[in-house]
Order: sequence, then structure tokens, then C-alpha cells
Amino acid sequence: MKDLRYEKLANNLLNYSVNIQKGDNILIEILGQDAVPLAKELITKAEELGAKPQFNIINYEILRVMLQNPNEEQIKLYGEIDANRMKKMDAYIGIKAISNTSELNGISNEAIKLYNKYYTVPVHFDERVKNTKWCILRYPNYSMAQMSKMNKDEFEDFFFNACNLDYKKMSKAMDTLKDLMNKTDKVHILGNGTNLTFSIKGIPAEKYTGTFNIPDGEVASAPVKNSVHGYITYNTETSYNGITFNNIKFEFKNGKIINATSNRTKELNEILDTDDGARYIGEFALGLNPYIERPIGDTLFDEKIYGSFHFTPRKCIGRK
Repeated sequence: MKDLRYEKLANNLLNYSVNIQKGDNILIEILGQDAVPLAKELITKAEELGAKPQFNIINYEILRVMLQNPNEEQIKLYGEIDANRMKKMDAYIGIKAISNTSELNGISNEAIKLYNKYYTVPVHFDERVKNTKWCILRYPNYSMAQMSKMNKDEFEDFFFNACNLDYKKMSKAMDTLKDLMNKTDKVHILGNGTNLTFSIKGIPAEKYTGTFNIPDGEVASAPVKNSVHGYITYNTETSYNGITFNNIKFEFKNGKIINATSNRTKELNEILDTDDGARYIGEFALGLNPYIERPIGDTLFDEKIYGSFHFTPRKCIGRK
């Protein structure tokens, strides 16, 4: 029997998240292979709406083989081909459906840097993010269920509750918090292993309500660049480039992370040394999704936990 929750998700993604229009070129991309049922639903619905869907599947087992012996010209060509395709797209939906979330473990930092420089940046940051209507999400496969310590049926119920809520209604309810954050200057956060002070004065607050990420539900701002002082200890784990980090602690002075430790302190500091901006905080946000009540080990969900906040090193889009 057809699961109508997939149909509802596809309709929401196309009609709300990326606001698909007749004649739009839209790329449906699967990272992994498990999300074929949702991709089929999206392609069917997109065609019914008069759009022209394209598709792509990135197999991480094959990607790992390519990155084991990195060749700069090979990766550069790979990025150029996909960037040229992205230039022809009006919209993009990316579905992460990897059966093994550790598939890229063991790939060298050199290979990851080449891949990010010649593929991730030109294809996604320079083209997809700047020039398309886009949304990214996960797929409720066995890997996600196992990571969240749920059985498959439990995880699917959790997934669809979090992803298929009424984002228009949520957006309206966020207005009061957005207004408060826009009026706020000083922020002081105290907790176990955490004592932070910073200013968000003059940094416009933004609502995130399902137009870029599914699931969604947060109101975000950012610290004034040099205003962060103190320290924070994160109580959830996170994965980056196939490495799982936990017990992360940052110490700040004049906005900059001057000391960083975790279970993988060396690798963490290598990431923070990527460029001059990586040791500054680019986002301070409050999570508001009522169906996400605990971390599951995936940032796309964990940063939306109801009643949580996240404090993220990265470039700040809204800050000069």
C-alpha cells in the first residue's frame, strides 16, 4: 500500500520549499541510493506541475574509491561537469540517503580539501546556493534509524512528524521571537561547562521555516564578530567529513576560538584552521521544532531540537 506521507512530503518540497513553477528545470539529487522511492515521487509530481526534472545519484562507495588516490585534475573536471549542469537548474532538491554514514572515513585531508575546493564550492556554494531555489533533507533509511537508536517504524514516524508539519503556521508563530532577537544587544548563556557572553546587536534575525532545510524550525542571528568571550561545551556529537566529534569545547577571546578540544582534537583544529574565518562564530540560533526532542546524531535534525540553541563556527552571511 502506498505511504501517503511520502506524497505529502513531495508536495510540500515542490510547492512550498522550492516553489516550483511551470517550465522550471529542477535537479533531484540523491546522495546514496536508498531514496529512490521519494525521488520517483518528486519527479512524477514535478512533471505534473509542468517542471522539467533531472536526476543524479552520487554513490559514496564509488566516490570513496575516487578520493583514495586523489588527482587534482580529475576532481576539478568532476566539479566542472556538475557545476555546468547546476547552472542550467532553476531549483534543486538534495536527499541524503547514505547506507553507511562512515563511508568516507580514512580519506586523507588532502583529498577532502581538493574535493571541497573543486567540487563542493563551485557546484554548491557558488551555483546551487546563490542561483537556485533549493532544499536539502535526509531519507528515513535503516542507517538513520540505527543512528537515532530507533527501529525503522519508530524512526519513520519521528521523521515524518518533524518534516511534514505546517511550516506556514510555524513561520507566523516565530514572529515574536524574531522581533525580540532584533531588539537584543547582549546575550549571556550559562550551563554545564558553558559561560558565554556576546552581542547580536545590528545582526538581523532570520526565520528558517522549511525553505532550505527539511526538517526545519529555528530563528537565527549571529554574534558581532569580536564580541564573543568565554567558553562553551557542546552536549551533542556531530560528524564532519566522515569523522564523529564529541565532547567539543571552545574557548573564545575577542570573538575568536583560541582553544578547541574534543575526542579528536587534532582533526578538529585542522578544520578550524581551514581559513581565517573558521575560528569565528557565524550563527547563533534557537531550535523550535516541537517534534524533535533529543539529538539523533545528525545536525540537520539536532540543530532544530525544541528548546535548544546552537553556536556554529562558519562564515556569517548576514554580518559585514
